[in-house]
Amino acid sequence: MRVLRFVWDMLVKVFNYVLGQFSNDMGIDLGTASTLVYLKNKGIVLCEPSVVAVQAGTSNVLAVGDEAKRMLGRTPGNIVAIRPMRNGVIADFEVTESMLRYFIKKAHQSRPLVRPRIVIAIPSGITEVEKRAVKDSALHAGAREVFMIEEPMAAAIGVGLPIQEPSGNMIIDVGGGTTEMAVISLAGTVFSKSIRIGGDEMDEAIIEYMKKNYNLMIGERTAEEIKIKIGSAYPLEEELTMEVRGRDLVAGLPKMVTVSSEEIREALSETVAQIIEAVRITLERTPPELSADLIDKGIVLAGAGSLLRGLDKLISEETGLPVHLAEDPVTAVAMGTGKVLSEIKYLKQVTITPKLER
Repeated sequence: MRVLRFVWDMLVKVFNYVLGQFSNDMGIDLGTASTLVYLKNKGIVLCEPSVVAVQAGTSNVLAVGDEAKRMLGRTPGNIVAIRPMRNGVIADFEVTESMLRYFIKKAHQSRPLVRPRIVIAIPSGITEVEKRAVKDSALHAGAREVFMIEEPMAAAIGVGLPIQEPSGNMIIDVGGGTTEMAVISLAGTVFSKSIRIGGDEMDEAIIEYMKKNYNLMIGERTAEEIKIKIGSAYPLEEELTMEVRGRDLVAGLPKMVTVSSEEIREALSETVAQIIEAVRITLERTPPELSADLIDKGIVLAGAGSLLRGLDKLISEETGLPVHLAEDPVTAVAMGTGKVLSEIKYLKQVTITPKLER
């Protein structure tokens, strides 16, 4: 029996190796709002919303990514557009698996016999069970081997911080569902903090503000558009205005109002304050020698949420440290997973493996 088991294991390894020759290794930033895929030797080949449209009452997938996002808030009763990732973790295992399978195939241009090795970026604060769910989902979606790396570590590598040096480097990654921050030295995380606050909570805050102050019901897409066009965390040199359309909660009829960037800043103030508080806690827990390094190096901001106007200025004002916005904050995590793939020595140093249940 043991001999048969050994032979079977060897056959599986050989089979996976042969299939692996048809596949390029991949790095995936599996985000709450969007998923980015890095293909080895090709760079980032895919950036699509983490949205899946399914037939109501079934797991039958009708659309994924850009096509599914266009359906948000606009679907008939028999179609449901859902986001299977919530706060950086899997909320719907089956749908996430279908979404990953779609992205893997699309990145490899629908080639058959694709079984890539994958590095997936995950939030630093998730549980062992949640890590297991991410790994199992990727394996069922067609990966031959799965490595996981914490998002702040991936972002630090992606923006080019000298993480292997014996000095302090601080990164803040503001994503759709989580904000991750970490102090890194000698290729290891000295202290990290993850809060389940991000771009989605900012959108929710705008929706609630419009309800409370204008009796206007707006959807997720409209809230996101407001945030991008006139949202800010710090007073602007020239304040902006925008016309917003939605449904009047009293009359039940379509309605249009004009809102200003000052109002949206007020709407976002509580969410932004929670991010600032988490930054303060991280700095308080940082060893003094590494804190001294941050006076010169400052803090690096990454993630799509860091594009909120004035967020870098506000953090700098609150902490007294220089704050630098990454050159391309949206792709920082995905680029980090790609660099890890390209340098095998990084894999064992910076990736993590979920503990098996006993």
